Amino acid sequence: MTASRAAPAEDLSDLLELVREDLVRSPGPVDVPRIARVLSRQGRVLGAAATLEVTAHIRDHIDGLGPLQGLVGPGVTDLLVNDDGSVWVDDADGLRPTTVHLTPAPARDLAVRLATAGGRRLDDAVPWADAHLPSGIRVHAVLPPLSPGGAILSLRLPSSESLDLAALAELGAVGQEARAVLLALVAARVPFLVTGGTGTGKSTLLAALLREAPPTERIVVVEDVLELAVDHPHVVHLQSRHANSEGAGAVDLTTLVRQSLRMRPDRIVLGECRGGEIRELLQALNTGHEGGCGTVHANTAADVPARLEALGALGGLDRGALAAQVSSALEVVVHLGRRGGVRRLEEIAVLHRDREGMLRATTALRAEEGGLREGPAATALSERLAREPRSSSPATQAMGPEAASSAARVPSAPSAASASASSASSSPRTGRRAA
Repeated sequence: MTASRAAPAEDLSDLLELVREDLVRSPGPVDVPRIARVLSRQGRVLGAAATLEVTAHIRDHIDGLGPLQGLVGPGVTDLLVNDDGSVWVDDADGLRPTTVHLTPAPARDLAVRLATAGGRRLDDAVPWADAHLPSGIRVHAVLPPLSPGGAILSLRLPSSESLDLAALAELGAVGQEARAVLLALVAARVPFLVTGGTGTGKSTLLAALLREAPPTERIVVVEDVLELAVDHPHVVHLQSRHANSEGAGAVDLTTLVRQSLRMRPDRIVLGECRGGEIRELLQALNTGHEGGCGTVHANTAADVPARLEALGALGGLDRGALAAQVSSALEVVVHLGRRGGVRRLEEIAVLHRDREGMLRATTALRAEEGGLREGPAATALSERLAREPRSSSPATQAMGPEAASSAARVPSAPSAASASASSASSSPRTGRRAA
């Protein structure tokens, strides 16, 4: 046997196959003893530093993201592999290309391996998969012929740290005035939706708000894929389950929302409303479960009613029935946007019914440079935040004086009831600045 300083790059693919075969014979972690044993069978010996380097490389290909592992870093939220093999990364600077390129065979192997690690089937018979890895990474993959070139991979990476409202304020996502309003929103147990487009930070803000809930409250989180990492002493997670290869065993969000009602929740949280489960959430929030919340994809706060109507239709609710349910179940919309790669709070709106009984979202506060600007529904929001929640005397005290008094700092403006009549002549840009 001869010692060498490093494993040649062209030998790593062969070594990778040998390690996989060794794992089949002897399951366990990919560690230095295993790599040394496999190398020994080849009649090769590496130095300590080289063995550690090779072990890390092999581990990335077997347990990690393989050729994409080096792209994972602070602030990276998405890794995207296109069918032409180009790889893009989304971070604080926005979406941008990288120098990494995958040929069709390695891209397919990576997609199949990650899907399998997430318990999903991915092959020619089922050429797409949506999986969740034990590390928290969310994987979506599509294989040819659905993609014209190679495999398409979309990876959503969990945040490396749990951000609170103070940290979001330091990053510029939430201003100090807005932070006080959001704290009051949680303290008053107002049911709300966090809305925005893809990648605007909805889950991050929702998790930051939930960590402000009193520690005496029990939070039940229902999600399709586990994404909400809530730093709170009493959080229970429920995750939906896809059907197996035989089409059996599926458990959807609607079922989980129903189950959550039997778990003595103080707050029911639907991680993302994407279908008919909105009906179950509305019914839950209309049966005394205050402080419930969730996220919804929407381009603007004004688009939220139309989005809810579309989701309600999937649950068998017409426009009138949905408006009646929402008007007493959900009250506030916290809308996020992304400009120039920066995620930030854009607007806080109040949900209400107009004179025709249809659902509307009217601006209460709009975030602008230097603070908040009033909208037509500012008075309605202020009055709601000042209202004492039914179960809140200890809860409000637990939130601290800043949250308890912030409702009084929300500026006055025409009420939401009169907003629909005066919307043609009123504009959030003409309101007074928040004090």
